[in-house]
Amino acid sequence: MRVKQLKHKIREWRGVGFVIPTIAGIITAIRFLGFLQPLELVAFDRFMSWRPTEAIDERIIIVGVEEEDLKGVGQWPIPDAILARAIEKIKAENPAVIGLDFYRDLPVEPGRDDLVRVLKDTPNLIGIELFGDEQPNSAVAPPPTLKDQPERIGFNNVVIDSDGKLRRGLLSSYNGEREAASLSMILAGMYLEHLGIIPQPLAENSQAFSWGKGIVRPLQKYDGGYAGVDTGGYQVLINYRGSAGRFLRVSLMDVLEDKISDRAKQKSSGSAFEGRIVLIGATAVSLNDFFYTPYSGNHITTPERTPGVEVHANITSQLLALALDGRPLIQTLPKPAEILLIFIGSSVGAIACWLSREGGKLNATPLHWILVNASLTGSALVAFIGGSYLCFAIASWWLPVVPCTLALLASTLALNLYIAQIERQERQTLMTLFGRHVTPQIAEEIWLGRDRLLKEGRLKGRKAIASVLFSDLKGFSTIATLSDPEELMCWLNEYMDGMAKEVLQHGGVVDKFIGDAVMGVFGVPIPRQHREEIANDAIAAVQCALAMTTTLEALNQQWEIQGRPQTSMRIGIATGEVVTGSLGSSQRIDYTTLGDSVNVAARLEGYDKTFDGGLCRILINEETYQLVKEKFPTKLVEEVILKGRQQKTKIYQVLRL
Repeated sequence: MRVKQLKHKIREWRGVGFVIPTIAGIITAIRFLGFLQPLELVAFDRFMSWRPTEAIDERIIIVGVEEEDLKGVGQWPIPDAILARAIEKIKAENPAVIGLDFYRDLPVEPGRDDLVRVLKDTPNLIGIELFGDEQPNSAVAPPPTLKDQPERIGFNNVVIDSDGKLRRGLLSSYNGEREAASLSMILAGMYLEHLGIIPQPLAENSQAFSWGKGIVRPLQKYDGGYAGVDTGGYQVLINYRGSAGRFLRVSLMDVLEDKISDRAKQKSSGSAFEGRIVLIGATAVSLNDFFYTPYSGNHITTPERTPGVEVHANITSQLLALALDGRPLIQTLPKPAEILLIFIGSSVGAIACWLSREGGKLNATPLHWILVNASLTGSALVAFIGGSYLCFAIASWWLPVVPCTLALLASTLALNLYIAQIERQERQTLMTLFGRHVTPQIAEEIWLGRDRLLKEGRLKGRKAIASVLFSDLKGFSTIATLSDPEELMCWLNEYMDGMAKEVLQHGGVVDKFIGDAVMGVFGVPIPRQHREEIANDAIAAVQCALAMTTTLEALNQQWEIQGRPQTSMRIGIATGEVVTGSLGSSQRIDYTTLGDSVNVAARLEGYDKTFDGGLCRILINEETYQLVKEKFPTKLVEEVILKGRQQKTKIYQVLRL
């Protein structure tokens, strides 16, 4: 029995078993072919912008060249003399390291000699260069003074994604002659080296290295939401601290005029630069050294942009926070784990859809199915998206939320289509069995209870308490002998049509036509659970018999006018246990009702044909009588042993007033 039940369950769930791997495979292929990358980058941006803004990293301060500074200086680029004086003032406060995010490959007079002197006398000052990887003519050389000190030169190249946003930081790259480090990498390295924190390569991964409390791993082509992206050099995802303005900033003129606000100064020393990393760069909008970041929103409105010097500050800050605070870089899953999550997403969608269908069937209402389906699917979506966001916000894990969500939705849609196909087949099976035998209302009731009825394309054999009605014409053999065959069939069809309509209108099932006899059953195929329901079926059967009498009376009047035969009929009704189900071969199958009550109803109809009951004689058994005696006038005919039975049966007649 258990093996049979297991096989049945496997057969029921075969659609789920097909949908889950199919959808997971399709979504995985789409993801790694790059079609989902734009959506995944949008999701990354949303998660980044939804995160709580982090505290300002006071280890870094920016000296920005603002619009007012340009007006005060009167030219751009800033003359070497002014830049040299600003560096000397900063140097006087003993900063940990200074990053000069200005190109100084050519002199900007006046003051070239002053700047050369300051650069030579400031060993903790880092200059910049620009690599021309794709366009050699666009390369910018470092300050000539630092050319022989590569450890004091960092490149400031950035990696822009296809949508124009800056999400990746380049820590090192080969410039054609040597492996060079970025400005941010050198600034963080010098700061941490003063604290005795040196990068250490990992034995198990030659590309990764530990740095203080954290580990740095390079971005791979398919990490996160990327698909085959160019990861030349040593790239990491930028773990921004927030939108623009998340670092201490003072203007160049404030430095030159000693007007730095107390907000930028350290409480312990009263100095703005002591022990800090100082980045000097352009922040004036007119200089256009700005980038779109995950905080920039879309390009339809006027998106917020972040100054390049602040981008370098963010990369530097994330390296410091990694080594000193254990704040991780943006992390991504290994590919097998990502594929597993997509598979889980597909599984959740398919299983939730299937379980909601099961719940809907048990409650016999499609609305319940829809509500449960929507509830489970919606809850799963909220769990996926919410869980992915929490992982990103708390631990900086970039999970494949887009492919997982699509897998969930696609598997839900696919399984709904599969269920619709199953139900189309089941409805066709049921309508084949019942379409000609029941009213639309009963057909709908049968459809809603189909799971309790159908088994392998057939109706399960099951017991029920029902009221069976048998009707037969009186003297039909004589009429058939005297009538033209064509006229006889037309006349008989009119009679059958009228009688069948009454059975259907009173909630019964037209079980079969046997010659001139009609068999109707009340209380199937959905078994009744309560005595009140059984009584209502018995009452409906008697009401149907009385209505059939009225219909026959109208037909006789019509036939008399047409010169056709008039007739009368007999009806037997028995209430009791029956067995219902599908009967037939694979080529032809029908719904039928069997059992002792069927035999009793047939015997009551054929009982003592000499006993006249007028236009329609209606006889019922004891069980029916007990259920309808308060509703209809009846009389006891006699108690006899019916053919085929060993016990006596009380026969009652329903009287027509």
